[in-house]
Amino acid sequence: MTSPAIKLKTALLCVALITAQIATAAQSPRDTAENEHIIANAFQTWESGTYIFSEILAPDVRWTIHGSGPVAGTYTDMETFVSQAAAPLTIRLATPLVPEVHDIWAVGDTVIIRFDGSATTTSGALYENQFVWIFRMENGLVTDAEAFLDLVAYEVVVQNNEPRSN
Repeated sequence: MTSPAIKLKTALLCVALITAQIATAAQSPRDTAENEHIIANAFQTWESGTYIFSEILAPDVRWTIHGSGPVAGTYTDMETFVSQAAAPLTIRLATPLVPEVHDIWAVGDTVIIRFDGSATTTSGALYENQFVWIFRMENGLVTDAEAFLDLVAYEVVVQNNEPRSN
């Protein structure tokens, strides 16, 4: 038999959870549309050849690359993410990585992007990868990111191509 105190605590917890869900739902349509717009515009800009990450990532972004391999892990600021995860690949690309967005989903502060990316490596080979990025946004900036991609394809480029000379 459940005590009245436990029943009261359970009821209060349920009310608190429902209230939090209602508050989130009340803000979600505006936040959802704004966050989706920011990310959609950023990817359109990137598709046209303009670097966008300094504009959409918070300086203290927490970026997690899921999987196994040397680049997998969590980076706790943009500078570390760029130097340790992005640059080892991009300096081995002769052309910019160009995204082809397939889907963008947004709910509240979360935006999910599924896209393919391709570029030519410094050896002339084609680099192609598929990505799913999950962004958590705050005040128009990505504060938390999770990335899913083929890390073997990433490593093949890093291991088999010389860095650009410039």
